[in-house]
Amino acid sequence: MAFEEVNNYINEVRRDFAQKVLDESAVDKNPYEQLGVWIEEAINSQILDPYAMVISTANKEGVPSSRVVYLRGIYKEGLVFYTNYESKKGKELIENPQIALNFFWGEVERQVRIDGSVEKFSAEGSDKYFDARPRDSKIGAWASLQSEVINDREELAKRFEDFKNKFEGKDVPRPPYWGGFLVKPNYFEFWQGRPNRLHDRIFYKKNNENWRLGRLMP
Repeated sequence: MAFEEVNNYINEVRRDFAQKVLDESAVDKNPYEQLGVWIEEAINSQILDPYAMVISTANKEGVPSSRVVYLRGIYKEGLVFYTNYESKKGKELIENPQIALNFFWGEVERQVRIDGSVEKFSAEGSDKYFDARPRDSKIGAWASLQSEVINDREELAKRFEDFKNKFEGKDVPRPPYWGGFLVKPNYFEFWQGRPNRLHDRIFYKKNNENWRLGRLMP
């Protein structure tokens, strides 16, 4: 498909939104609880990977980058995902600990935006999650120098086999450069598609230890 055809398609196709309503009186006063409700409803709608989220980071010069990761925990302290601390996103979050998250569930016409800061998750929490991973996934964490340039696929496969042999008959420990990040949100926005592009946007803004609830124009 040529660029002109692609441009014609994306500018001509229109889809209206009319599945559900999002109202201030119907949402939980706690944004963590509301996020849990929406993820549960996404799971029940059989959406593929409902816990997948786009995370956006920026380096110390402010240059942004985005990628998809999995949410692996919702706690009263914040939200947790896991990665290699020496990867591109890991390095950026360490030097500039600000983050933006985005969940999008097109099947139910919903989106959640979250802004906040990050810190490394506890070693105990990271150990617990790592210990529950499949053995080959644990070995993969050792084999992959995430975001580093390699010559070919065979180099990665060889590293995997080398570590597989190294840990044969042993427990696979968590690599010192691998673990969780705890996202500490200061802003949530829940978006529900509505007809005529008059979408519902409900936000929660952190005010000391409380959350201010409000509505935004679409």
